[in-house]
Amino acid sequence: MSERGERTDRLGGVTASAFLRVLAVDDEPPALDELAYHLRADPRVARLHTAGDATEALRVLRDGDVDVVFLDIRMPGLDGMELARVLRRFARPPAIVFVTAYDDGAVDAFDLGATDYVRKPVRAERLAESLRRVIGSRVVPAHPAALARTEEDPTIPIELAGTTRMLPRSAVRWVEAQGDYARLHTADGSHLVRVSLATLAERWADAGFVRIHRSFLVQLKLIAELRLVNSGYVVVVDSTELPVSRRHTRELKDKLVRAAKQDWNR
Repeated sequence: MSERGERTDRLGGVTASAFLRVLAVDDEPPALDELAYHLRADPRVARLHTAGDATEALRVLRDGDVDVVFLDIRMPGLDGMELARVLRRFARPPAIVFVTAYDDGAVDAFDLGATDYVRKPVRAERLAESLRRVIGSRVVPAHPAALARTEEDPTIPIELAGTTRMLPRSAVRWVEAQGDYARLHTADGSHLVRVSLATLAERWADAGFVRIHRSFLVQLKLIAELRLVNSGYVVVVDSTELPVSRRHTRELKDKLVRAAKQDWNR
């Protein structure tokens, strides 16, 4: 099902504005045709390949380099997430844009370093935004330290007025549990994502986020104060008081002391 197309001018050369090599992967032909139609219409796409499954996609990638893979998640055999993990091991991995009808893979997509997460049905303007992000992500920082900072600050997909945006983890000040969802609080607002607080607590522990309560997760370095109120403790983050449960109080105090000692020794 691989389709190889190249945008050319009337003299037969690749147009100056078309430079991206794109692979679209979806096991449903109508969905793949629609995705290919919109991508083919974008002036930044120089070459478009299509594949109906992961095996065919890997065959395309074996034959030549690709800048970005637009990838469905739920496919028979090797699914989109599994294929993305394979692509990450490439010497020059392509950017990944997940295109799916579901939102339950958003956190895994962010863990895999996806450039974007697009919900079906796809729209031309939404794919255009994805291509813009891909172009930005392909600019590799010249200094190794800059690249390290990028890798250490992954993004998480959030929904804003029907559009999926990528929020840097460093922008999250604290997290509040809301049933099976979590609300990410930033300096300028909050965003609801479909992932449990327990999952974020486990995945973000190495990034300095600490559990202070069954319903709250905070960036340790942003805690301005630990205060005894009535019969329990609260922490202050961005002038907001958040409760600390008894079971987490001792561990939190120890972490705050260790963090302070590390600052003194710098």
